[in-house]
Amino acid sequence: MPTLTSAPVVRAVTGYRDLLSITEFTGLYTGFALTTAANTLSGFALGTLVSRQTSSPFLTAVSMYGATFAAVLGALTLMSVADGRRPRRTLVVLQCLALLGVAAQAVPGLPLAARFGLLLVLGLFQSLGTGTRMGLLTEVVPASAYAMARSLMNITSGGTAVLGFALGAVLLRYLGPQQVFVLAAVLTAAGLAVVAATVREHSIRLTRRPGLRQTWTTNAALCADPGQRALLVNLWVPNGLIVGCEALFLSYAPDHAGALLAAGSAGMLVGDLTVGRLLDADRRRRWAFALRLLLAAPYLLFVLHPPTGVVTVAVFLASVGFAATLPLQEQLLERTPGPVRGQVQGVESAGRMTWQGLGAAIAGGTAQYLTPGASVTAVAVVSLAVTLLTRPAVARARTTGVR
Repeated sequence: MPTLTSAPVVRAVTGYRDLLSITEFTGLYTGFALTTAANTLSGFALGTLVSRQTSSPFLTAVSMYGATFAAVLGALTLMSVADGRRPRRTLVVLQCLALLGVAAQAVPGLPLAARFGLLLVLGLFQSLGTGTRMGLLTEVVPASAYAMARSLMNITSGGTAVLGFALGAVLLRYLGPQQVFVLAAVLTAAGLAVVAATVREHSIRLTRRPGLRQTWTTNAALCADPGQRALLVNLWVPNGLIVGCEALFLSYAPDHAGALLAAGSAGMLVGDLTVGRLLDADRRRRWAFALRLLLAAPYLLFVLHPPTGVVTVAVFLASVGFAATLPLQEQLLERTPGPVRGQVQGVESAGRMTWQGLGAAIAGGTAQYLTPGASVTAVAVVSLAVTLLTRPAVARARTTGVR
């Protein structure tokens, strides 16, 4: 039986190496990386399978990214389980359920309706698992290292997704989708084994039973607070709209979309490394607003159709602004009581994922009536407007919290 503990680890952490010397963080981090790789491979395999069977771009897109919309179901219903009395056991159980779901996708001849049903269920498990994992993260690393830990996980998530899609494309040239599902199941099982072997139980939790009522109660308190609401809006909407801009790269410059996406990934990597590793908490807070402006401002150039080199640099600089997520997440965590930190971080993650899908839909719908360049600029203007209009409320959030 794992040992119960109620206090977070207190130790000096000055770099990623120090973080990885914490056994529990290494377990959470490795399990997260393996699960992300498994989700990427299974999503790519499912999208390929659906495309071959239906030739429908819409169904293919839904099959690849539909799990992000299912995250909302978790945020609205059962996210309070992330703050249950035994979060380690909860995470292990959710990983087991996810393993069963991924393995079920490998069954040959499974009807598409059943596959989409599994996709929604897996999205629910993933969102609850994210909330539980983030709740545990606040207990296994010192508060001063939280932004650095999230930075490392953000970098790993982006890098793993890129590598996963590339590996999936190579594997599907030689293997069938069912065999790729099997590989995804193996990665999921490996992530489960790592978490089970390295993470201890932490009992800091609610006095009331987690469930639908507890989820709604905490969500209502979260959304009722103007400061916390402003933080969530800034974490969700500007980022999601800029992801929508990126979704138009293929339409804007078909021959250079790969270079633009690569520039965006590189910019995000540089931003997370710089803000999470080199800046302290005070400087992160001071730079947060400028980073949120940087996230959208370079996209205003797209309406002018500048040379490809200029556009590529603009995308790189804009993607550095995604690092504004780190100080905002840090601020949200500071203003959240310990007993509901897992749920609040789960809601934040689920909302961010959902707004990425909504941003792509908004940008794509706008492009039906405007040119791709004009659409990118229009969506970026809305992103800037949200950042500017909510700045006073974000500043007030420093003195408020979730009750």
